[in-house]
Amino acid sequence: MVFHVPKDKIPKEYVREYDVNNLWKVNLSGAWRMIYTIRGSEVDIVALVLDILDHKRYNKKFKYKN
Repeated sequence: MVFHVPKDKIPKEYVREYDVNNLWKVNLSGAWRMIYTIRGSEVDIVALVLDILDHKRYNKKFKYKN
């Protein structure tokens, strides 16, 4: 499943390093997560995969408690 990450939950690291203003999460098998953003214009739309994380690293990056 694909989930939109609320703006207030976007890690500052992604904003600083990639100038992210939208973030999406895909739940992969084995409790892995793929994090991506979408950029575009009227001509191009690009999805950039920023991270693929296991559950522990995902919780740490998004400041969820284990």
